[in-house]
Amino acid sequence: MATRDAVSDLIRGNIDAIILKILSSGDSYGYEILKSIATLSKGEYEMKEPSLYTSLKRLESQGFVESYWGNETQGARRKYYRMTAEGLQELTEATDRWVHVRRIIDRLLVQEGSA
Repeated sequence: MATRDAVSDLIRGNIDAIILKILSSGDSYGYEILKSIATLSKGEYEMKEPSLYTSLKRLESQGFVESYWGNETQGARRKYYRMTAEGLQELTEATDRWVHVRRIIDRLLVQEGSA
C-alpha cells in the first residue's frame, strides 16, 4: 500500500501540469478530464472529483485556465475549461521541471547499465 501512496503523491504533485496537458488538446469539462486521466494512465491512476475541482480552481485563479458555460443542447449544462496562453507557458515550464527532476532522480536511483 505504501507504494501506491508514493505513486499517488508523485502524481498529485504534478496534477496541475497533467490537467494543463489534457486541456492543451482542447476545451474540456470536469468528467471528461477525469476520464482522460484514467484512460491516459491506463487505469493506474484515477483522480478524485474534489481534487480535480480544487486544481481547476487554483489554475483558474492563477490565470492558467478560463471557464465558461456550454450550451444545453446535449443535456445538462456543463462548465468547460480552456487553457490560456499563460497556461501554455506554465505547461512548458512544468514539463521542463519534470524532465529535469526525472533526470536527477534517474541518476540517483538507476544503476549504470540498467537503464
